[in-house]
Amino acid sequence: MDNKVKEFGNTAVSLSRNPLGIIALFIVLVYGLASMVTVFSSSFTEVERRPLIYFLVIFPVLVLIVFSWLVSRHSQSLFAPSDFENEENYVKLQLSAIASISTAVSNKLDNTETKIEVDSLISLTNTISKKIRAHEEEFWKFKILWVDDHPENNLYERNAFESIGLCVTIALSTNEALMKLENSRFAVIISDMGRKEGAQEGYVLLEAIRSRGLETPFFVYAGSGDEKHKEMAISKGAQGSTNDPQELFKQVLGEIGKLIK
Repeated sequence: MDNKVKEFGNTAVSLSRNPLGIIALFIVLVYGLASMVTVFSSSFTEVERRPLIYFLVIFPVLVLIVFSWLVSRHSQSLFAPSDFENEENYVKLQLSAIASISTAVSNKLDNTETKIEVDSLISLTNTISKKIRAHEEEFWKFKILWVDDHPENNLYERNAFESIGLCVTIALSTNEALMKLENSRFAVIISDMGRKEGAQEGYVLLEAIRSRGLETPFFVYAGSGDEKHKEMAISKGAQGSTNDPQELFKQVLGEIGKLIK
């Protein structure tokens, strides 16, 4: 019995080092308590048993929904710092990022012959992900503010960034973005162009940011990849404008790379 308790304790310590492990421990604890209550349920009335039955049925469904949301929206939060120490983990993260970019490219660009520059992307992701732990005290250097009133359109692009450990914060409007910038510091800002606020709301946000003295790198990610739009964005103070997920990924990681040299 003592050995089993000791073994469970060691397992618990190991799991507690990883967010996924903490979730697993929480589920075990909750179900353990529910099982203890079930033992004494024979003395409960029908009305008293009903909440317990509802809980045992609904709780697993809630856990599945929350877990699915975490995986799709905040995958980087499921990794512990130690996960970035293993070279095999780096490879998995790189492949996940590249797969997300490939999917985004096929979804966003009509030109299906666009070449995915795998070697270049691997080099970038390797550089960024390996330096995250070394800059834990300045984690803002790995935070991206993404402004778009339809964030579901950029799911794969966000997954690519989050796969290598970057943190993406979403803002749905110019005002929300400015509020987040007042409370937090970000390495890069990505914005769409047209929103319900206006057809060139991306430039409105850019002007507001620059008027506040913030020099945070700013990228426009919109439906056009026209050279004149790129030139206009740069003339207004942005670092770039593109409709190519791969180009956006490289540009953003390039700016973050400058911060962590």
